Amino acid sequence: MLRSIIIQTLVFLFIFNAIAMLRETSMLSDSDDIVPASHQLKTIMDDDILLQANGKKTIVYFFAPLCQVCNFSIENLQNVYQKNPDVNVIAVALDFVDAEEVKNFTMKSSVNFPIALGNESVKADFKVIGYPSYYVLDEENTIIARSLGYSSEIGLYLRSF
Repeated sequence: MLRSIIIQTLVFLFIFNAIAMLRETSMLSDSDDIVPASHQLKTIMDDDILLQANGKKTIVYFFAPLCQVCNFSIENLQNVYQKNPDVNVIAVALDFVDAEEVKNFTMKSSVNFPIALGNESVKADFKVIGYPSYYVLDEENTIIARSLGYSSEIGLYLRSF
């Protein structure tokens, strides 16, 4: 009985990981460099921000305010940001009606990292096909990890180190 449960669990994990890897094949690949100059955006506070690492590992998190999975995962991202001063976080809102919708989403989530207002060009350049999507950049703006869909706090932490 125990052996059967272990085998079923391993098969499930294998299938789950295979599907996750298949979904991520359409994203930018690991080791791609990001050209930040072409990705200057406004934040919800009307500041300018570049989607770049600035000499620090950075998680670039793409979300949509209506995405229910984003509601859960952004809290994990906030926890990683608070607990790890060596990791920078930039969230980029996409597929929103207006800045007010994004502000309402972030107020409910109580996040304190920068929230940029993205556009279709950024969505296409980063090959965002679903939400949430994450890219982890090293200090030189090279992609070292990526993910599509929900990520736990531990998963985010492991990808960023």
